[in-house]
Amino acid sequence: MFDPVIAPSGTLLGLLQRGRGDGTLHALAAPRAEALAALNHCVLHDPRQDWRVENRSLYYARLYLDLHGGLDEIEAHLFGAEDHFDTEDSRTGLALAVLGHLAAYGRRDALLLLRRYAATGSNWAWALDELALRDDDAGLRALALPVLGRFPAGPEGDAELASAVRDAFEPRPWRLWAEDQRDAVGARVRAAQEQGSFDRWTRQMRPTGPRPGWSVQAVFDWAQQGLERGSVLHGPAARCLTAVAGPDDRPAIVEAARSGPDGARCAALHYLAEARDPAVLDLIEAATTDPSRIVAEAAVSAFERMCGEAAVDRARGWVHRPDALGASAAAVLADRGAAHDAPLVLGALRQTVRSDGPDATALYALVDGAGRLGIACAAPVLRHVYRETSSSELRGRTARALAATDPTYATGFAVECLWDCEETTREIAAQHAETGDVRVAERLRRLAADPAEEAEVQDAIHNRIGPDLQV
Repeated sequence: MFDPVIAPSGTLLGLLQRGRGDGTLHALAAPRAEALAALNHCVLHDPRQDWRVENRSLYYARLYLDLHGGLDEIEAHLFGAEDHFDTEDSRTGLALAVLGHLAAYGRRDALLLLRRYAATGSNWAWALDELALRDDDAGLRALALPVLGRFPAGPEGDAELASAVRDAFEPRPWRLWAEDQRDAVGARVRAAQEQGSFDRWTRQMRPTGPRPGWSVQAVFDWAQQGLERGSVLHGPAARCLTAVAGPDDRPAIVEAARSGPDGARCAALHYLAEARDPAVLDLIEAATTDPSRIVAEAAVSAFERMCGEAAVDRARGWVHRPDALGASAAAVLADRGAAHDAPLVLGALRQTVRSDGPDATALYALVDGAGRLGIACAAPVLRHVYRETSSSELRGRTARALAATDPTYATGFAVECLWDCEETTREIAAQHAETGDVRVAERLRRLAADPAEEAEVQDAIHNRIGPDLQV
């Protein structure tokens, strides 16, 4: 998937791409054709940095309902010629998820599009999962032959079918089809289910990892062999060392952390970090300058996992370093530092925004830390991150930090957060938004009555203003 091109935050398209509450509010005030054009662009060109942790589908579906938007452009996108040669989930996943929410809201045109795409589209499994949650039994049973027809009879097709059944996110359609009396449907699905269970049992009976009785050196060898195959086993190997290593093995583990092969060195660093060995912090500092990128990254990762005052104290000395260890030290102080570490966290927050921009990965921990430590003078830079970041996950964290640091949050950003694409952000807003604003009162009522809204958001509304919603 290509990195999305995100429009400026002050434009309607930019607001909708970010999933901001102001996107919905501006779209409802804009000319309908302009709003629908921006909305369709977002749905057909997924703007998320990481679709696994960012939500947009319910946000866009609600806007389709509010704008009374048609689905012609989604239909053309799903059933165009490109669907035959670009089969990545990222091309169609967001559109299918939006259709799923629209179907749940009673849009039959969305339901029919999902059925048609499940029968003929390349990303049929995603469409089937959406239907599993929304369609009736008759609609799902009608898809049995089109879906099973994708798997030709024979060993290869049967193996692919067994994998599809085993890996299905929503099992309901397959369970319905297993009850079918036709041999071409019921018997075949039941056989695929049995094969999937057998495959899973076979893998469990043939483990490829450590065995009881392994030595420390055997664990190091296993970690190195995995690295040579392209598998990162630092964490599992460190846990294995915890099981097999004794006091007499410490010198060998320390030496491996200092100068062993890359796989063994990484495993040893993680083990010593988890054990809070007194030598590990010096070993980590030395490893971060190693020519091997894998070793340097493993050293930083091991430090981030450390607990205890020794790690926090060392972070105070490392926080000014201009490298990955310095960034990691800032994250440790943000997560576990004391109140007197607030200036260091604030300095790291400002520097990260200046040097890396509002989408930097390092901002996640620093934003959380600004809120945890209640750094009031961080509010201006937090407001900048809130406006500009294209990550709705980071914006949600920033909203939580603003609630703890910015006295204007309740009457400012909290209001638009009630329309945000992330349920956690809506939950924060429901807890803090000033109910004297007529928009807030109406929005809280609507969210409380919406069956698609998350329970946590509705609980926040009820806990704040009571079940009768007399706001």
